[in-house]
Amino acid sequence: MRLRDRTAALTSLAGYGVHDPLMVGVQQDGTPPVFLTNGRTAAGEPLTADTIAYTASLSKQITAACAALLVRQGELDTESTLAQWMPELPTWAGTIRVRHLISHTSGLPEGIEFDVLHRAKLDHTSAGVIHALARLDHLVSTPGTEHRYCNAGYICLAAIIERAASRPLPDFAREHVFTPLGMTSSQYWSSPAPHPPGAVPLDSHYPAPLSIGDGGVWSTAPDLIRWNQALERDELSVSALLQTPGHLDDGTQLDYAWALGVREHAGRRIYRHGGSWAGLNAQLVRLADQRSSFVIIALDDDRDRTATLTQAMIEELTTQSRTSQAR
Repeated sequence: MRLRDRTAALTSLAGYGVHDPLMVGVQQDGTPPVFLTNGRTAAGEPLTADTIAYTASLSKQITAACAALLVRQGELDTESTLAQWMPELPTWAGTIRVRHLISHTSGLPEGIEFDVLHRAKLDHTSAGVIHALARLDHLVSTPGTEHRYCNAGYICLAAIIERAASRPLPDFAREHVFTPLGMTSSQYWSSPAPHPPGAVPLDSHYPAPLSIGDGGVWSTAPDLIRWNQALERDELSVSALLQTPGHLDDGTQLDYAWALGVREHAGRRIYRHGGSWAGLNAQLVRLADQRSSFVIIALDDDRDRTATLTQAMIEELTTQSRTSQAR
């Protein structure tokens, strides 16, 4: 059965119907990727492989790559403290190192939520979140002692990148990541409009946040498959660093690298990350050293269905990889 047909069968088994808004891209063993799309946008436009969508926390991979590029250039030291880069934050910033932000071990609260920002009359922008952090009187845990997923940490990482590079993160990413890799439909977006021109909007009651670093990237299924290809081929010369798992300060290794979850399945290493927002669920997965990967972008709130499809596609790609190697 062809890859496209197998993918369509898996989406159906996961519970996706032909009218459910879904975009899937998959590449197997280095063959040309195939793309499957279902449904329409809220405005009634049919989804295509080139539909530009919000990627939510998948954006963290691009943010981490920009940080890694600056490390390689000698402009950023992961042992430097948050206070060195952001002196406007309280004294606790002196206990957080850049590597803590990258591995989600900073001790910062999981996120500065909408209700917190609204009470403070701040918008969910990078400036709004940083302003809210400046009012934080203590951390939730000692840096380096606990892995706690933290969006605010990646907003701080984005601010550090901008100060180390002396330019806005969207410009740095365009020059050093998107343009060199031919990801022509990808960009960070933080303007007052809720989405970039030509992109599929999310629910108007829950528009995508305008913070960058933790999110902010809008992209397409082909561009995200291209990103996975670039990491596999080490086209930016930072893949080894990005794929190095983080650790607690006592040496305990984490199953999280630079915005890459590190897992094992059927004896194979898998790199993956998810992203979600109101009306959006996304998964980006790559099988290490197999030239196989996939992306799922579902414009709905059904996380279980996306998780089911993700696991089914991992099983499919690992099985097919074993079969092809046995021939």
